[in-house]
Amino acid sequence: MSKFYKVWLIFDPRRVFVAQGVFLFLLAAMIHLVLLSTERYNWFEVAQAEEIARAAE
Repeated sequence: MSKFYKVWLIFDPRRVFVAQGVFLFLLAAMIHLVLLSTERYNWFEVAQAEEIARAAE
């Protein structure tokens, strides 16, 4: 474990962190799109249905 710092001699830290940020952003976008495609967790349609219900009262 004491020689773990040598991994940064192989990989450029800036590129690793940029790649990690891009990966995490794409993962978050994918998770949101999957949730929006389900009926239970689509918060846009739930809000629209509640607004229509309030307007009908």
